[in-house]
Amino acid sequence: MKTEVIWTGYVELMNGVSLLELVHTVTWDRIVEGCKNMSKMKFLNTEIDNLTFKEALQKADELVQNDTFDYVVTPNVDHIVQLESNEKLQIVYKNASLVLTDGEPLLWIANMKKTPIKEKISGSDFFPALMQVASVKQYRVFLLGAGEGVAEIAKKNLEGKFPGLHISGTYSPPFGFEKDKQELEKIIKLINKANTDILAVGLGAPKQELFLYEAWKSGDIKAKLGLGIGATIDFEAGNVKRAPKWMSNHGLEWAYRITQDPSRLVKRYWNDFMKIGPIVKKYK
Repeated sequence: MKTEVIWTGYVELMNGVSLLELVHTVTWDRIVEGCKNMSKMKFLNTEIDNLTFKEALQKADELVQNDTFDYVVTPNVDHIVQLESNEKLQIVYKNASLVLTDGEPLLWIANMKKTPIKEKISGSDFFPALMQVASVKQYRVFLLGAGEGVAEIAKKNLEGKFPGLHISGTYSPPFGFEKDKQELEKIIKLINKANTDILAVGLGAPKQELFLYEAWKSGDIKAKLGLGIGATIDFEAGNVKRAPKWMSNHGLEWAYRITQDPSRLVKRYWNDFMKIGPIVKKYK
């Protein structure tokens, strides 16, 4: 690399450009790029942004102010297990602008590996905090997901909780929408017509992450920031109760969730439990 800089500098110098200026430019570009990635940390089979809650919120706010569409993902144990074999999800994660650790068990694993993560940032805590920012800065929000009518209830509750918040649209897509071209076009039109700044997608993993990636890749959605928020729309509507804070803080939210939807979640959590150990052992 050093040889490349010297040789390039020599060529440019012959064309009347200062060698000092060129080396300064090359070095500065590398410094800027390095600074952008300072928060990135290798963790198991992905990379995360090792940020505090406050730092993550500030970063998300900065992304909303960009002219391009960026998206946020919040890995938990289930995501890590899926990432091990799901190549599409791996691509989604590689292109995410912000990867925030959701779940105390991942913090335990990080501590065990002596690569501590600063703070747990669950989507269900991060989303309302971002809504508070949105209410102050007049960002327009679109809620996509949950059962029919649930997002409208969440909209009313959120706008009541955060005066000044403008949720410009809601929509609950039908089952299998991701395979229906006309339905996808309808969703895109709804989001764009609402002049959306923040797109909150509650479709479950990995469907919501894949939707955000396709939106980023195609450029069809004109929002500024997208984030997958799982069951948060249901939480905000009061349709589903969150685990008590003490359970969440001690990594026991999964146990509370099982009591609410045992037919679906017992199998999922058992699968995650059986697979996370070998993954932890695999990645040094």
